[in-house]
This record gives sequence, C-alpha cells and structure tokens, in this order.
Amino acid sequence: MASTLNGFPVTLDDVTSARDRILRHLHYTPVLTSSTFDSKYGRKFYFKAENFQKTGSFKSRGALNAVTKLVEEKQERVVGVTTHSSGNHGQALAWAAQHCGLPCNVIVPRNTPTVKIDAIKGYGADVTLCEPNPTSRAETCAAICSEKNYVYIPSADHYDVMAGQGTIALEFLEQVPMLDAILVAASAGGMVSGIACAAKQLKPEIKIFVVEPFGKDLERCLREGKRLWPEPPQYVDTIAEGIRIQQLGKLAFPIVLSLAEKEVFTTTNAQIVEGMRFAFERMKVVIEGASGAVIAAAMSKRLRRMDGRLRHVGVILCGGNVDIDHIPWLPTREA
Repeated sequence: MASTLNGFPVTLDDVTSARDRILRHLHYTPVLTSSTFDSKYGRKFYFKAENFQKTGSFKSRGALNAVTKLVEEKQERVVGVTTHSSGNHGQALAWAAQHCGLPCNVIVPRNTPTVKIDAIKGYGADVTLCEPNPTSRAETCAAICSEKNYVYIPSADHYDVMAGQGTIALEFLEQVPMLDAILVAASAGGMVSGIACAAKQLKPEIKIFVVEPFGKDLERCLREGKRLWPEPPQYVDTIAEGIRIQQLGKLAFPIVLSLAEKEVFTTTNAQIVEGMRFAFERMKVVIEGASGAVIAAAMSKRLRRMDGRLRHVGVILCGGNVDIDHIPWLPTREA
C-alpha cells in the first residue's frame, strides 16, 4: 500500500479496491443542502452526511477496510485488533472487528464522553481507560499489543485506513461532480489525506481545505513545509474532542502538505458551537463538534473573501456522536 504511483502514496486503485471491499457493508451517505445557508454565505454548499454513516461517523470506512484487508492477508494469524481513540475510531474498529469475528480492545481517555464508551462496548469490544494525553494513550495501547498479541490499527496514520476514508471522495464526486473545493476537519489527518488523494486523482483542479481547532497551528507548518509541533504530542483545548490531537500523523503530514491548500480554517469553540447550532436548528441534523467546525469554516469571512470561482463547496459532516447530556450550548445538568 505504500506505493507512490504518480506521487500519491494512496492511489486511486487503493481507494477503489477499498470501496469494493467495504461498500456493501456501509451506507452510501446522502448529500444535504440548505438554500438558507447558500443565500447567507454566497456560494453553493453541499453537506456530505457522514454523521449518518455506520457507527455515526466516517471512521467506519477506514476501520473496516483496514481490518478486512488484514484478515484477507493474514487470516488465522490475526488474534485480535486494538487501537487508542477519543471515541469515533474506537467505535468503528469495534464494529469492524465484530463484523470480521475478531476480538477487539479499545483504549480511551478517561474523559471520553460516556455515549462513545458505551457504544464501543455495545459493539462487543473491551475498553481500557487511560490518562487523557497522547503519551498515555500510546503507551497503554502498546501494552495491550504486547500482552494480547493484537494488531494495532491507528485512527489515521495508516494507508489502508486512508484508502477507506478516500471512498468519501469517490461518492461525493459522483453525487456532486461540479465540486470546486472540499472542507475537511483534521485530527491526525487520515480523512483529509484519503479524501485529498482520491479527489485530486479524479479531479486535479479541486481544492482541499483543512479545518482545525484553535491551537493546532497547522497553517504555519504547511507554509514552512515542516512539522513544527512540540514533542511529545499534545491535545488542544477544544470542545470538538474528535479533532483535539495537535499533530498530524507522520504519514499524513506529507500528503496534506503536498495536496491540501496552505490556507487552513482555524475555528474557536464559539464558532464550533455556531456551526453545530445551525445544523441542529436549521438542517435538523445531529452533528458533533468536529462537524460544527467545518460548518463554521463554511460560514467564515475567510472563505467569503476567497476566489469567487469556487462556487460549489463540499462540507464533510464527519460525525454525529454527541453526548446529549452535554450539548455545549446547554447549561450543565446537576447530578
């Protein structure tokens, strides 16, 4: 999978093979539109509703592709799989492992929303809690791999995971061939890498814009052409827990550097809430903070100032796994 045919580490063949492998087990997610949104923000927007995907997020695409391909290649030698996750990839891997008949253990930070932990357990996986920092996640996962001889499937920095996420772009460009740009939220960068690889091979002129939470500082890294983040990896302070990892993965960063635009949309908590509220109130769909960030980018003055020829803009609603007892604009409930 680490081929670089035509400069793309994830080729269009990789993505179409992933689609053949997983499509019958997943939803072909709809594209939503809002004339109110278009009128207010001056372009045609198309919202790819991955919040309606299996397990409530796009993550099931990459997890299922990685696990099924692993089983195809290694068969009875696969004892089980594991990962560390803020929630959505953990749910997706648990679901994919259950689908393939494999044991699964997911390491999650102690402050992960209960709704996500319960969902992971609901798909039959064991859950191990760790401290809420990237180092603890990685160390706890490594211990599980050593103890149980499980295979580690990362949430983003894995070419088979990226190929699975790239199937979003195949669908999206079938549904809306005239897309000029796609806005994609990034945590470690697996989704944006997969989408960028697939979309740029199908339509080289399309622009891929990354959306991040405040504190990630990705634009500076892209403009200087190198990873400038401190070690060890950190979380940023954001209500969008699905995109709180500060660093892009080491496989993802060069893909994003090569294929995505250098202009990055940075969103504050207040802007994320505004995006979420629009989806809840006007579009009647439940989305989580990472999706709210992408809607906030679509609302932004920065996008409005960009080239008017970018008429048709895709927006990836990446997930809808919300803890309804802790929606960010509601008062905290008393115990």
